[in-house]
Amino acid sequence: MELIDKALQVASRAHQNQFRKQTDIPYVSHPAAVGMILLKAGYSEEVVAAGILHDTVEDTDITLQDIEQEFGSKIAEIVEGCSEPDKSLSWEERKEHTIEFLKTASAEIRAVACADKLHNLQSVRRDYALVGDSVWNRFKRGRLQQEWYYRSLVDSLGSESNFPLLEELRQEVDRLFSSNHDIPHNEDDFSLTEDAGLDKDDILGRTHPNLKNKR
Repeated sequence: MELIDKALQVASRAHQNQFRKQTDIPYVSHPAAVGMILLKAGYSEEVVAAGILHDTVEDTDITLQDIEQEFGSKIAEIVEGCSEPDKSLSWEERKEHTIEFLKTASAEIRAVACADKLHNLQSVRRDYALVGDSVWNRFKRGRLQQEWYYRSLVDSLGSESNFPLLEELRQEVDRLFSSNHDIPHNEDDFSLTEDAGLDKDDILGRTHPNLKNKR
């Protein structure tokens, strides 16, 4: 677990002063949850560590060279595969690139990308239960575009082969977009500890207390 612990420390420092979109939730809770999802699914320490670090290059000052130096080439390769290469492109262009890239990406990259999207949708469902359709106002594109993106991702991630997390993502997409009336209204259904079967305090204990909005 030493590699995972190191990844948590690096991610906590890197995402310091960041929040989840329009919430007071420390951003590091997301990569930590992605790591827990991968750990619960039985992936290796390297894949779990890459999941925890998956947003560091895209959204912080950490570089791929930093990741490779600290964690090795395999983890750096996975993090690179989960990072959008050109943030200057439009939302549609960036998402289309991701959809195409994941069709032929390695199994490890697809697993981390799937866990990332899975936790994102779990968070959206939780927030939908609290605020309804206004949850879509947090995003650069609305419900219809989000549905297109996530359904396309499911198809892309499964183009080579199916895997357990992909089925969970497919079910999550269907639950959110097929019938909003099926969304539970119990916030506990979406806790990190229940989703991942692990102790949240062990994962988030190192989060920096002073936080500000991310993007």
